[in-house]
This record gives sequence, structure tokens and C-alpha cells, in this order.
Amino acid sequence: MKVNKKIFFKIHGWIGIRLSILFFIVCFSGTLATLSHEMDWLFIPAIRAVPQPELASRNLIMDNFRKAHPTGEVTFWLRTDEPYLCDIIYKEEGGQRTYVFANPYTGAIQGKAQLTFQRFFRDLHYFLFVPFQIGHFTVLIFGFLLLISLITALVFYKQWWRKLFELKMGNGPLVFFRSLHRLVGVWSVPFTLLFSITGIWYFMERANVAGVGDLGNPPVPVVASLKEGVQATDDAAKIDYDRAVALAKREIPGLVVGDISPKRGEAGLIYLTGKSDVPLVRQRANRVYIDPTTYQVVSSQNAKDIGMVRYLNDIADPLHFGNFGGLPTKIIWFFFGLGISGLVLTGIWITAKRKAIKRKKDNKPIMGGWRYVNWGFLALMLGFMYYFLFNRYSISLTAFATITAGWLLFVFGCHYLFVHQMEKSVQKALKKN
Repeated sequence: MKVNKKIFFKIHGWIGIRLSILFFIVCFSGTLATLSHEMDWLFIPAIRAVPQPELASRNLIMDNFRKAHPTGEVTFWLRTDEPYLCDIIYKEEGGQRTYVFANPYTGAIQGKAQLTFQRFFRDLHYFLFVPFQIGHFTVLIFGFLLLISLITALVFYKQWWRKLFELKMGNGPLVFFRSLHRLVGVWSVPFTLLFSITGIWYFMERANVAGVGDLGNPPVPVVASLKEGVQATDDAAKIDYDRAVALAKREIPGLVVGDISPKRGEAGLIYLTGKSDVPLVRQRANRVYIDPTTYQVVSSQNAKDIGMVRYLNDIADPLHFGNFGGLPTKIIWFFFGLGISGLVLTGIWITAKRKAIKRKKDNKPIMGGWRYVNWGFLALMLGFMYYFLFNRYSISLTAFATITAGWLLFVFGCHYLFVHQMEKSVQKALKKN
């Protein structure tokens, strides 16, 4: 049966121009999230740490935290894979969250922030700041759309594997952008496939398709002490963290403990995760639950012993963001993410330019009613974003100004490129005809 390539071409263009703004935001925010820890290092001096041979005692760090923030409640203790960053201790106080930076080598408390680049771009890429699962599934649907865009392009682009070094120049901007779009698209095939498949996996996990969500995320265990009415301490700062870390290492030989949740589940269990000698998997692949009233291990999971579904679930993040190989792989993922984001922009221009002349003659807008979908969702997203930034993070005026300036630059850039410049380009093409 002969394949009608025109249909695939139309589908490819439809996705690119009808969902253009949202598509670009999802791709570009994920690209920036890849190096968001490095942005924190660059712009937040207090988060920087100089790697040393020995790590400080966890109890020493918590003692210093308590001295600096005597009334703050610890809800999470993040130790990143990047050795040049401080630990980030999540502090809740007065209904507000603050990120406290603790040097893992000296134990010193070096500063704090209301919001980090990592948290902002992760939230933006994760759910676009839109609540009620709407934002999550909006982002995850683009995993399917990205895969469809890839498949349709490979079908209608003849012998694409022979065009790895073909870039046409000197024949006008439209020919150049078409050639550049195809060139970047061909080089990005493996990463486009990787990003789309992991995005689809995230969709299956969140929607619990075939029980993937339940199988990949085991429930928090319940301990007998809770049933007997014995409660764990309400003060996470009083936990013996060194003892808990030692127990976790004994439970999983070779474990390098990373993140700690001091009060997980109804029983307030100490929840520790970390890296072992199992490659690719995220920290949560190794997990240990400890009863803080008895300092007994309640439950554990060794990455060596997990089943296929849980293994796939735990390699999705490292593969999606490229952080499994440290800074070198993150840089590679970042540049290919930029390439895919550029594909969206050049694809919008190519498709819009092709249709613009006909629509201009008919006195119709290029994107039709879909421009309301794109700009309307953007307005909704920004409204929720500012709500979260002020109510959850209590951001400073400097952060507010920086974030607002970024979005204004994005909006005016889109308007300039796809309205002002497009209008000029269309008028020029009409005059030639």
C-alpha cells in the first residue's frame, strides 16, 4: 500500500503551528531545567561549595541549621549529585517555604533563598504552574505530539539519513530555514525519540495506565509503633541523622545517601534515598525507611532487586534530563534540547509563511482560532505562576522583576517575529507575485 506523504506532512505542520507557543514553552523549559542547578551555582553565590575529600557530619549540619533557624521546620533535605553545590534544606516557617544552603563539606549554613532556578524551571516544565492535574497532563500530552512530529517527518522527508551534512545557503531566508530545520531535525532524531518516549512513560505513570503508577511507586510502609500510639518526634532537627545514614548504609551495602525526608507517611518515618553501583537509576531506586522511635529499618528497596517496571520508572528522569553522567551529559542534553526548541520555532515560521499568503488574500489570521488557545493558555499559566510564586515561595521583588522581564521578552519576541516580521515577509512575497 502506497503511503500518502502529504497527509503526514499536513499532520506535522498542524502540530507545529496550532500548538506552537505551548510546544515551545514545554521544550524550552525542559532544556533550561537540564542546567538549572548550574544556573543556581552561577547566580546564587551562597549555594556554591568547594569539593573536599570528607563530608561533614549530618548532625553537625543540622545543629548549625537549628542555630541559624531555631523556629524553622525541616521538611526535606536535598543533597544533589553535583559536588560543587550545597545541600538544600527545605524550611517551613509561618506557612512559607525557604531553601537553606548548607555546605556538605564544612557543615556551615551559607545562606538561603525563597526560590531557586532549579525549582522554578522544574515546576514550569513539570506542570506549567497550572494546578488540578491540568498542567501535568498538558505537558505530558506533548510527549505523544513530539513522537508524532518525529514519525511524520521521517515519513515525508525522503532519504533523511543522507542529509546529515546538507545545509542550503544563499537562496533566501525561507530556503535557509527549511534546510536548517531539516538538518537539526535529522541530527536530533535520537534525542527527540528519547524525550518523547520518556514523556509518554511519565504520562502512563501519572494516569496509572496498566498499573504503571502503582507498580513504579510503592506505598510508604506503616509501622507498629503508630498503631500502638507511639508517635515520632515532631522536631525533625532532633533526629540522629548520622545514625540513620549508618543504618541505611548497612541495609544497602555501597549506598551513598543523598536525599532525606525526616517525616514520611503517617508514622513520620525517616526516608533516605541514594546512589549505589547500579547505573542510570535515580536516587529513589535505593530507599530505606527507618522508624525514628526505635531506629529500626522498617522497609528498604535495593536498586539491584527491583523489577522491570520499577527499573524503567527510575531511569526515566536520568535519561530525560541527561544527569546520569554529570555535567558533560547535561551539556549534551542541553544543546540538543536547544536544537529541538529551535525546530519548533523554525517549523512555525516555515509552516506559517507557507500558509500566510493565501490567508492574507482571504483576509484571515495565520493561526485562526488556535491563536486564542495558545495565548489564552499562556495567560492562564502566567496567572497561576504568579499565584504560586507569591503564595508558596514569597519571592522577592528582584525575582519578580527578573521573571517578569523574561516573560515580557518572550511575548514581545513572539509578537515581533511571528506578527511584525511575518507581515513584512508576506507583503514582500505578495509584491513579487
